[in-house]
Amino acid sequence: MAASSLSLVHPSPMMAVVGLQFCTPHVMGLTFTKKAFSFSGGDFIISDAKGTVLMKVQGHVLSFSPCRVLCDAAGTPIISMRIKPFSLHQRWNVYRGDWKDQRDLIFTVKEICMLQLKTELDVFLARNTTEQHCNFKVKGSSFEKSWTLYLGNSNTIIARTSRQSGIRSVLLGKDIFRATVYPNVDYAFVVAIIVILDEIIGKNDPAELSFS
Repeated sequence: MAASSLSLVHPSPMMAVVGLQFCTPHVMGLTFTKKAFSFSGGDFIISDAKGTVLMKVQGHVLSFSPCRVLCDAAGTPIISMRIKPFSLHQRWNVYRGDWKDQRDLIFTVKEICMLQLKTELDVFLARNTTEQHCNFKVKGSSFEKSWTLYLGNSNTIIARTSRQSGIRSVLLGKDIFRATVYPNVDYAFVVAIIVILDEIIGKNDPAELSFS
């Protein structure tokens, strides 16, 4: 679909999934820096356009199943992302805080398609128990190294991400990619989606470090 046909509206009121404090009235440019090699796996630092660290993602080394915790810059847990065991497709549940309690479930991410040339994930809010229609959708391409987050099954874009490749990041042992979050969209929610997407891609292709 041509870019000119895509709807780029700014959702109103604020689209708060994790919290209103993560919604801003302007476009948010985020930089993700991931260690290429880490003992726990999935370690990220998320900073804004000025280089200020906003969030960190840490892995749980001793967890029975893969778990990632999104913390603020001071290290206080915001949400935890946990893979659902024994599911037909990869499925991640996201909870408030650093624990697993069904009462604290915020949303679920489900793998729909994960091929070299096509990536597709459906996102369901906790209140969407029937899951007949997704609340958000991720589409993109590993080949093009870019992904887009949409509002439901519409053409309304709420965030984009792309990988920054280069010899500098390779020499530093880091994987760097960037995201653009549209106004009034919860950027903590977008960060969680990107981290989960990175995990799903890595599991499907262990040879890949991240977003490639």
